[in-house]
Amino acid sequence: MHNDTSNESSSPIVVSPSGEANWSMIWLHGLGADGHDFVPIASQLGILEETAVRFVFPHAPVRPITINGGMSMRGWYDILSMELDRREDQSGVQESVDYIHALIESEMQYVGAGNILLAGFSQGGAIALHAGLSCTHSLAGVVALSTYVPLAEKYPQHIHTKNAKTPIFMGHGTQDPVVPLNKGQQSCELLRAAGCDVHWKHYPMPHSVSPQEIQDIASFVRNILNPT
Repeated sequence: MHNDTSNESSSPIVVSPSGEANWSMIWLHGLGADGHDFVPIASQLGILEETAVRFVFPHAPVRPITINGGMSMRGWYDILSMELDRREDQSGVQESVDYIHALIESEMQYVGAGNILLAGFSQGGAIALHAGLSCTHSLAGVVALSTYVPLAEKYPQHIHTKNAKTPIFMGHGTQDPVVPLNKGQQSCELLRAAGCDVHWKHYPMPHSVSPQEIQDIASFVRNILNPT
């Protein structure tokens, strides 16, 4: 395993397998965190060396967050209201989606687009969904945790034909006080109604990730990397 943190702080953290990578997994953190937040997942999933996955953990830009009194922190877009779909920061969402699309293009120097997965937690999961479904390259899969579809009024026309059937894993806590369970369920139903292949799981936890969820993500990803 090679953990590359030598670049400037705004560059993504990269955790590479010891040999040549066959797959890339871009993982987006939640509001107020940074790319370091999910670095442990690279080993916890058990696929780093097993299937030669290159993990990429980008940092969201620092921006004022309205709901936190305008305090500046890392965020993929501004949160304007506790009602997550009220007055959404469309420009911020699109800015981050454009960045992730560029990151996908960059990863294609290591693996093909069909061997790239997007994953994210909370705000990062929202961007992973939006960027993944709108990508003009066919992706291997999307993992979206404790999150929802942003700019939901743009669906299903927002979904690019290349990713209309890309497998999606959505996991959510039943006691989530940040992104309510029904918000995640509504997004799942919206995507399924649009014809998307969504695998939904819920867990007895708050706004977090549980060991069982990590096991389920590993199974979902393994099924993509090594289909039976």
